[in-house]
Amino acid sequence: MIYRTKLKIGEFSKMMQVTVKTLRLYEQKGLLQPNEVDEWTGYRYYSIAQMQRLSTIRTLQGMGFSLAEIKEFFDSDTSVPPLEQLDRKIADCERQLHMLQGRMQLLSSMRDSRKEINKMEKFSIQTLPSIIVASHREIIKSWQDFGPLCVDVIGPEMHRLGCRCPMPGYCFTVEHNKEYTPTNIDVEYCEQVEEMGHDSAIIQFKRLPEVPSALCMAHYGPYERFYESFTELFRYIEEQGYHIVGQHRTVYVDGVWNQKDPEKWLSIIQVPVNKD
Repeated sequence: MIYRTKLKIGEFSKMMQVTVKTLRLYEQKGLLQPNEVDEWTGYRYYSIAQMQRLSTIRTLQGMGFSLAEIKEFFDSDTSVPPLEQLDRKIADCERQLHMLQGRMQLLSSMRDSRKEINKMEKFSIQTLPSIIVASHREIIKSWQDFGPLCVDVIGPEMHRLGCRCPMPGYCFTVEHNKEYTPTNIDVEYCEQVEEMGHDSAIIQFKRLPEVPSALCMAHYGPYERFYESFTELFRYIEEQGYHIVGQHRTVYVDGVWNQKDPEKWLSIIQVPVNKD
C-alpha cells in the first residue's frame, strides 16, 4: 500500500507560497478543489500531486490568462492554451509594451525637466531656442478669466486644429499692457507646437526667434505675489549690469491644474538680457 501524504490547507499554503485566501478563491472558481475535506472538522487537505496543478495555475496567470480562461483549459482536459489564444496574448503584450514605452518616455521627459528646474540656481542665464508656437491674444477683464479662457477656448481650438505639443510642454504668457492694470489685461498665451498649422479666428501660428541670453528665475507661490519675484529679479539685473532687450515671458510649470496648494505653484520668469 502506497502512503499518500495529506497536507492541511495551511501547510500547503506555506509550501507553495500562496495565501489561504487565494486557495479558497481557486476552490470557489473550480480550479483547485481540495483532495479531501473532513466531513466532521471541515479541514481541507491537499495532495502532493496538486502542487503541479497549482504551479500551472500560477504560471498561466503570470502569462496574463484569467482564472476563467485557465478553468476552460482544465475543463478541456489540457492545461496548455490553444495557439490562437497564445497569439492573442502575444499581441496584447505588444500593445501594452508599446503603451508602456510611450509612457516611460513621457515620464522620463518630465523627470528630466523637473531635475533641470530643481537644479536651477536662484538666477540662471539660459538660451531660449527658436520655437513654433500657437498663440492667442485677447483683452480679458481680469486674471480670473484667464483659466477658463485656456480650458474652454484655447485648449479645445488647439485640439480641433490638431496641434501636437512636444513633451514636457512649454507654455507662457506675455502681457502687452504698457502699465499695470487689474482689469482689461492685454495678454497673449503661447504654447510650443511641433509644426506650423493653419490660422483660425482663435489661434495664430508663428515662429519665435532664438533668445541668445535670458535671465531666468523660479517663482514659487500664487500669481498675486509675482511682484516680489520681479522686485528681486530686476534688482539683480541692475546689480549685475545686464540690459533688458525684449519682452519677458512667464512660464507656467505647476499651477491650479495639478497643485491645489498655491504655495506649490511654480512659474519661471524669463527676461531677455545682454551685457556690455
